[in-house]
Amino acid sequence: MDITSNYFEVFGLPVEHDINPRLLSERYHDLQRQFYPDRHVARTARERRLSEQYTTFINQAYGELKSPLHRALYLLGMTGIDPGNELLSTLEPDCLMQQMALRDALTAVRTAGDPEIRLREIADIVTGQYAAFQHEFSEQYSRTDVSGATDTVAKM
Repeated sequence: MDITSNYFEVFGLPVEHDINPRLLSERYHDLQRQFYPDRHVARTARERRLSEQYTTFINQAYGELKSPLHRALYLLGMTGIDPGNELLSTLEPDCLMQQMALRDALTAVRTAGDPEIRLREIADIVTGQYAAFQHEFSEQYSRTDVSGATDTVAKM
């Protein structure tokens, strides 16, 4: 295993935001079975250390790729963008207003007639927006619109 590879190469996946989560999970489990340290107990100390390093790398790669937000941040990082610095000033006023409205709605849940229903409604809104942002990012990234993709990650 080459731990200098990008995370997509480790799992044999295309370098894009839209990946097959089932395939990612299957390949993760295959790699875990192959490199899990308990399977290398009878090997040399060097081989055991390598197994531990590989397993750590595999776990880190899987954690990044299974999360749509982390995957998007990782993709931006592959283009040379430091998302931590770039995202600080990219939120548009409309997006900030939507965030404040959602926070107000959450605050008002306690006094709603049926708090559970209202909370589910808010969750549906947020889930829908998040899915739309994922799609938007995927489209922008595939067009190499790094600026737009960075703005969309800020919204995510």
